[in-house]
Amino acid sequence: QVQLVESGGGLVQAGGSLRLSCAASGSIFSINDMGWYRQAPGKQRELVARITRGGTTTYADSVKDRFTISRDNAKNTVYLQMNGLKSEDTAVYYCYANIALLSRRVYDYWGQGTQVTVSS
Repeated sequence: QVQLVESGGGLVQAGGSLRLSCAASGSIFSINDMGWYRQAPGKQRELVARITRGGTTTYADSVKDRFTISRDNAKNTVYLQMNGLKSEDTAVYYCYANIALLSRRVYDYWGQGTQVTVSS
């Protein structure tokens, strides 16, 4: 019923930048919180950044002042601008969205993940 499609991952040198995008599509009535999580090998999935429909943002301490989350409600899309990338940012990045369907039922959805690799 709903798909989250991510794009923008890849390989970048330390200090470089990447921009991730995630577009939601399907039987959507409205989207509440959206965000990005990441999971490095051997580690648990962790929050990177979240943004409410109204634009209030939350960041992990490790990415504050380097990453910026934003969204375009008209396009059902969330973005993550990542600057000053470090090797410890290497992980699979997952898009997240809390979505109210046309039925008004609310569910959490996840993207398929996009690999970000930072070489030192």
